[in-house]
Amino acid sequence: MTPEEIHKLVNRQREYFSTGATLPVDHRIDALRRLKAAILKHESDIAEALKQDLGKSSSESYMCETGMVLSEISFLIKHVRSYAREKRVPTPLAQYVSRSYVKPSPRGVTLIMSPWNYPLMLTLDPLADAIAAGNTAVVKPSAYSPHTSAMLQTIISECFSPDYVAVITGGRAENSCLLGECFDYIFFTGSQAVGKEVMRHAAEHLTPVTLELGGKSPVIVDQTAKLNLAARRIVFGKYLNCGQTCVAPDYVYCHESIREELVKACIREIKRQLGMHPLENPNYGHIINRKHFERICGLLDPDKLVYGGQTDGEQLRIAPAIVTDVTWDDPVMQQEIFGPILPILTFSQMEEALEEINAHPHPLAFYLFTEDKKTVKYVTEHCAFGGGCINDTIIHLATTHMGFGGTGASGMGAYHGKVGFDTFSHHKSIVDKKTWLDLPMRYQPYTKLYDKLVRMFLK
Repeated sequence: MTPEEIHKLVNRQREYFSTGATLPVDHRIDALRRLKAAILKHESDIAEALKQDLGKSSSESYMCETGMVLSEISFLIKHVRSYAREKRVPTPLAQYVSRSYVKPSPRGVTLIMSPWNYPLMLTLDPLADAIAAGNTAVVKPSAYSPHTSAMLQTIISECFSPDYVAVITGGRAENSCLLGECFDYIFFTGSQAVGKEVMRHAAEHLTPVTLELGGKSPVIVDQTAKLNLAARRIVFGKYLNCGQTCVAPDYVYCHESIREELVKACIREIKRQLGMHPLENPNYGHIINRKHFERICGLLDPDKLVYGGQTDGEQLRIAPAIVTDVTWDDPVMQQEIFGPILPILTFSQMEEALEEINAHPHPLAFYLFTEDKKTVKYVTEHCAFGGGCINDTIIHLATTHMGFGGTGASGMGAYHGKVGFDTFSHHKSIVDKKTWLDLPMRYQPYTKLYDKLVRMFLK
């Protein structure tokens, strides 16, 4: 779209929102039901689009994308009526006689910018939250996943008029035009570099933002962990979507006494889950494009490679790789990997590991494998991260009952379920003061009696 067309679209959405059409809860529920029906109608088309963009199998597509979106929408349909109600809160005695309440209200015209790695889920999950909260939305999916972006455009155009929800495809030019517009809220998922640009543009209009970014999410494995199970769950989380997951385990920090055993267990699990020759596995995907393929290949150090790492440049595929004897100075530890390379580092004392992790930007996710409850308490108290798991990976984001988001360099704000509804809502604090009684002590002229009464109320 041209800048003029984008500007007109945003204005049309603002005009539509101002009519109040999105405010009734029944309207929101109907919109969510239409979206759910369209997803179910196009389920096989979605799977095919994800297969073309990322090589995902139909099983992985449903488990990690379509099913997750359907779960979020179903949850919101069930609970949005409750979430949208005014919530009465206690009134201080000094404000007698009044009724105090909090009223959730939609933000208005919102912008949702989504990435390419989970292009369906990371677009439609926040969209469902925005609709449930009563907003309009302009959706901008990634240009790197064109088949899924086209599918999103088909689904959304079937469900909604562009005055309510619209999809804008394209690349940097469209992103730049959108960020130049004045939105009431921006929800961005992507890299830290682009997140900074989003926040900088949002500041021009004082637009609030949610930033879902990333970072080097660590896995700590101590000497009490059940290593075979730990390896199974680490391998699943790391190599899902070929490592192109914002909460994938970026590296493992294990106790030095268990490194060799853990490496062997991880190799066994790669073979069990992905086969002896993963590049021949039709259910193992590919890297999104050549630029990222070459970047990831550049992080593979042959001298530190202990398993895997074979590449297929024609198909943009990289076999699961494990590297050891890695230091923080190695290129693979200087950036978020976002690919199927698993560095394994060691520590001798837990305090040493946490000190090193805390010396780096806060990660989006954190994973700890241990059987020691004291270690769980100590680590979760002394390390800053967005969210995580004890004795598992990734699954903390697969729930509508907890918010998902980052902290510090890994992002700000959160969504999913009630937290997502709240993200796309402004909560108005209102005092309804009754007129049949008016306490005089707040008015001039002040007296000693009134001062005593004020002190009695306010202490």
